[in-house]
Amino acid sequence: MSIPSFLGTMTSLTHLDLSGTGFMGKIPSQIWNLSNLVYLDLTYADGTIPSQIGNLSNLVYLGLGGHSVVEPLFAENVEWLSSMWKLEYLDLSNANLSKAFHWLHTLQSLPSLTHLYLSGCKLPDYNEPSLLNFSSLQILDLSRTSYSPAISFVPKWIFKLKILVSLQLWGNEIQGPIPGGIRNLTLLQNLDLSGNSFSSSIPDCLYGLHRLKFLNLMDNNLHGTISDALGNLTSLVELDLSGNQLEGTIPTSLGNLTSLRLDFYNNSIGGALPRSFGKLSSLRYLDLSMNKFSGNPFESLRSLSKLLSLHIDGNLFHGVVKEDDLANLTSLTEFVASGNNLTLKVGPNWIPNFQLTYLEVTSWQLGPSFPLWIQSKNQLQYVGLSNTGIFGSIPTQMWEALSQVSYLNLSRNHIHGEIGTTLKNPISIPTIDLSSNHLCGKLPYLSSDVIQLDLSSNSFSESMNDFLCNDQEQPTHLEFLNLASNNLSGEIPDCWMNWTLLVDVNLQSNHFVGNLPQSMGSLAELQSLQIRNNTLSGIFPTSLKKNNQLISLDLGENNLSGTIPTWVGENLLNVKILRLRSNSFAGHIPNEICQMSHLQVLDLAQNNLSGNIPSCFSNLSAMTLKNQISVLLWLKGRGDEYRNILGLVTSIDLSSNKLLGEIPREITYLNGLNFLNMSHNQLIGHIPQGIGNMRSLQSIDFSRNQLSGKIPPTIANLSFLSMLDLSYNHLKGNIPTGTQLQTFDASSFIGNNLCGPPLPINCSSNGKTHSYEGSNGHGVNWFFVSMTIGFIVGFWIVIAPLLICRSWRYAYFHFLDHVWFKLQSFRLGSITV
Repeated sequence: MSIPSFLGTMTSLTHLDLSGTGFMGKIPSQIWNLSNLVYLDLTYADGTIPSQIGNLSNLVYLGLGGHSVVEPLFAENVEWLSSMWKLEYLDLSNANLSKAFHWLHTLQSLPSLTHLYLSGCKLPDYNEPSLLNFSSLQILDLSRTSYSPAISFVPKWIFKLKILVSLQLWGNEIQGPIPGGIRNLTLLQNLDLSGNSFSSSIPDCLYGLHRLKFLNLMDNNLHGTISDALGNLTSLVELDLSGNQLEGTIPTSLGNLTSLRLDFYNNSIGGALPRSFGKLSSLRYLDLSMNKFSGNPFESLRSLSKLLSLHIDGNLFHGVVKEDDLANLTSLTEFVASGNNLTLKVGPNWIPNFQLTYLEVTSWQLGPSFPLWIQSKNQLQYVGLSNTGIFGSIPTQMWEALSQVSYLNLSRNHIHGEIGTTLKNPISIPTIDLSSNHLCGKLPYLSSDVIQLDLSSNSFSESMNDFLCNDQEQPTHLEFLNLASNNLSGEIPDCWMNWTLLVDVNLQSNHFVGNLPQSMGSLAELQSLQIRNNTLSGIFPTSLKKNNQLISLDLGENNLSGTIPTWVGENLLNVKILRLRSNSFAGHIPNEICQMSHLQVLDLAQNNLSGNIPSCFSNLSAMTLKNQISVLLWLKGRGDEYRNILGLVTSIDLSSNKLLGEIPREITYLNGLNFLNMSHNQLIGHIPQGIGNMRSLQSIDFSRNQLSGKIPPTIANLSFLSMLDLSYNHLKGNIPTGTQLQTFDASSFIGNNLCGPPLPINCSSNGKTHSYEGSNGHGVNWFFVSMTIGFIVGFWIVIAPLLICRSWRYAYFHFLDHVWFKLQSFRLGSITV
C-alpha cells in the first residue's frame, strides 16, 4: 500500500493507524509534518527509523513494532525519543538497535512512559546503568531480545522498577537460578520467564508476589518440589510450570487458588492428586500430562463442574472410572487421557452429561463392546480410541453419528467385519486410522473429503480396482494412503491419475503382481512410495521417471529385473532413501546415482549387480532431515525398521551381489556414513587406509569377499563402531589393537590369516599366522547388532527433539508447546493496564 501525498497536508490530524491497512515498507516522510499527532501506529514498517520522527513531540502512543524478518526496522540511535515527553506507549519490537548504545539512558528519561515493548530486539553491549528513573513504567516486554555480546542473566536494573505490573522475559536463554531481586517487584501481576534455562528450584520470593495473576515458568530446567507456599498466590488465574524437572507431589494448598488454568505438563511430579483439587470451583483448564501421577484422578477431579479442558495423558493413573465419577463434569469439551491404566465401566445406555469436541483415551479399557455412548456426542471432532480393547464390528449407525468428525483413530483393537460392503455411503472423515485390526473383505469407498487413510495391518483382500478406479465427481484430497500388510492381490490398478494430491503411498507386504502402472507418474506431489515385499515383476518402473519430488522409494523384496536405469540418478534428485534390495537387478551400478546428492540410505543388496563399485560415491552427502517415513535396514541378516529417525541415519548396503574390483578409496570420504555393508561379493585388494577417517561408522561388514593385505591400523580410530565383520577373506597379519577391536567376537575375523586378540592365535615372532575358522562359519554377532539399533533409536529419538524443540517453539513466539495435545486450547489474555 502506498501513502497518498496529501497526507502531509492534514496538519490537524491527531490519530493515524496504518497497522491494519496492509502498509509495509519505508516510513513515509510526509508524516513528519503532522506535528499534532497523538497516536501513530506504523506496525509492519521496515527500513531505517528516521530521526525526523522526533518532530512529533505530542505523541502519546508510538507503534513501530516491526514484524519483518527479512528487513527489520533499524535505528542508528534513539536520541530522537528525547523530545517525546508525553509518550506513554512505545513499541519497537523486532527492531535492530545494535548501534543505539545509549538506548537505556534515553528511554529512562521519558517521564510518562508506562508501556515499553522491545520483544525480539537486537541490543548493543550491555552496561548496567548507575542511575535509573523509570518512574512510570508498568509494562515491560524484553522477550526474545539478543545482546551483542550475549548475556545470560536478568539485568539488575529491572528489579528497580517498583511499580512494574507486567514483565515478559521469555525466550532469552537466561541461565542460573531465578534471581532473588524479583521480590522487589511487589506489584507484579504478570510474570513470564518461560523458555529460558533457569536451573534452580522455584524460589520463595516468587511465592511472596501476592498480586500475581499470570505466572509462566514453562520450559526451563527448574527442579525440586513445589512448595506449600504456592497456596499464598490466591490471585492466580494462570499457572504454567510445564516442561521442567519438578518432582514430589502437588501441595494441598493448591486448593486455595482460584485458577482458571493450571499446566504441569512434562515434569516428574507424582503421587495421588490432592483432594483439595475439588475446591478449585472455577478451574477451566488443567494439564497434568507426562508426569508420574498415580491413583484414580477422578477421586479429586469429579466435582470440577466448570472444567473445559482436561489433559491427564502419560501418567500412572489406574483404577475404574464409573458414571458417577464423570457426572459433574458437565462443561468438559476436551478430554485427553491416553497412556494410563484406566477402565471405563458404564451401563449400556449411559449418555454423558458433557459435550466433548476432543476425545483421546488411547490404552484405556473401553471394550469389549463398541462404546455406543460415542454416538450421543454429536459435537465430536477428534476421536482417539486406539488400543482400547474393543472387539466386534463397528455399528453401521456409528459411521453416521461420526460424520462430523475430522479425526478418527480406532487402531490396535480387535475390530472385524467387512466395512467395504456394509457402508451405505463412502467414508468422509478427513483423517481415519483403522490399522492393526481384523477388518476384511473389499476396501471401502472414500469420499473426496478424506485426506489421510491408514488401513494397514488388517486382512483386506481382493483387488484395489473398485477402491481406486471408482468415478469421483469431485477432485480427491487424499494425501496419505497406507494399505500395508493386508492380503490385497492382483495388479496395481492404472487409475492413479484420479489421486494427484497423494504425498505418501504405502502398499508394502501385500500380494500385488505385474508391473507398476504408468499412471503413477501423474502423482506430481508424491514424496514417499513403499511397495516392498510384493511380487511385482518386469523392469525398473519407467512410470516413476516423472516423480521428481520423491524422497523415499522402496521397491525391495519383489521380482524386478533388468538394469538400474541411468535416469534414476538424473531425475530423482530429491531421493534420500533408495531401497531396491532382494530383486533380480543385473548389470553395473550406474554412475549417475552419484548425482543424487541428497541420498541418505542406499540399499542395493541381494541382487545380481556386477562390475566395480563407482568411485564417485564420494559425491553422496548424507543429509540430516527428519522424515515421517520408515525403511527396512538389514544388518548382518536381520531386518529392522527405522521410523522417524532417518534424518540421523546414513547407510550403504551393496551386499550379496557379484561386484568386482577394489573398494574405492573415495568411499572413505563419506565421513557421515553410519552403516557400510559390502559382504558376499567378489571384491579384491586392500581395505582402504582412510577407513579410519569415517568416524561416524557404527557397522562395517566386508565378510565373504577376497580382500587381502593387513587390516589398516586406522580402523581402531572408529570409536562408535559396534558391529564389525571381516570374516572369510584373505587378510593377514596382526589385528590392530584399539579400544573397540578386541571387544568383538572372534567370529568377526575368522576365515583369514590373522592373529592376535580376540582370536586365540598368538602372533609368532617370525610373523607367520594361521587361518582360524572358529566353531561356525556365519560370523553373526547378534549382541552388537542389537547394540547398534538400540543406540540409534534410544539416543536420537530422545536427543534430537531436545536439540531443535526450543528454537522452533520460540521462533514462532512459543506457540508450539506440546501442540498435538493442545490444538483446541487457547491462552488467557494478558494484563491490560
